[in-house]
Amino acid sequence: MARRNRRKTNGSTGAIVLGILLLVLTAAMASVFGVLYFKARNQIALDETTLCPTTSPTSITAVLIDVSDPISPVTEKDLRIRFGELKDSIPVGGQIVIYELTDEPGKLNQVFNRCNPGSGEQADELISNPRFIQKRWEDGFDAPLQKISEGIGNGNSSDQSPILGGIQTINLEAFGKHDYAKLPKRLILASDMIEHTPVYSMYRAGIAFDKFEATSAPQKFWTPLDNITVEVWTFTRPGVSISATEIAQFWGRWLKANGADSTRFIQLQGVE
Repeated sequence: MARRNRRKTNGSTGAIVLGILLLVLTAAMASVFGVLYFKARNQIALDETTLCPTTSPTSITAVLIDVSDPISPVTEKDLRIRFGELKDSIPVGGQIVIYELTDEPGKLNQVFNRCNPGSGEQADELISNPRFIQKRWEDGFDAPLQKISEGIGNGNSSDQSPILGGIQTINLEAFGKHDYAKLPKRLILASDMIEHTPVYSMYRAGIAFDKFEATSAPQKFWTPLDNITVEVWTFTRPGVSISATEIAQFWGRWLKANGADSTRFIQLQGVE
């Protein structure tokens, strides 16, 4: 009788161990599937046109490229390098809007408006298709920006250079949405920064700030730049002799007067 009881006990123990192992395995599988389900459910949906999160972009970078006059080949090369670095700095979910300056005050040519959707390298293979994501990134984000970069420097001579009006328009169009109030915002100005319009012209009135304040331009082009980080890629066009230092001082003062969070000036190479 003792042997039978021992065998029965051993068999019961084995069944218990097996049951425990099955429970552990089931719990582990449930945990894995739970994690995958959570990841899949929390994947951010993207707008098909802008590739931005349907909720909101995570940040906004607006770029104003001044193509109102041609630039030197060296400046063009430096500008393309900066532009490439800018493209690589846009985070996943971050929006970049690119405008070209026209000679009509307040009217800009928008050439790009999309978010970085993330590349295949950043995709989770367990819940997504890295090839599809890579192609979407290349076709919708990387390639179009490369094309814009290749076209930098192909500007035509213009009668006016309304930079003030351009900044005002960008602030309204790119940054002005109420839902974007708390988003990180960055404004990039790639220009010689020489304002030239009937309201105020640095060529006619000079670059002294008091002369600017004596015109209607401060009121006409006032725009609140609070909580916006500004970066100025300034360059000298061939044949223009206005001091880069004076230009930086003028714009630094105007940007501060309009509430810019911080301003950084970068003098591009190619002064002639």
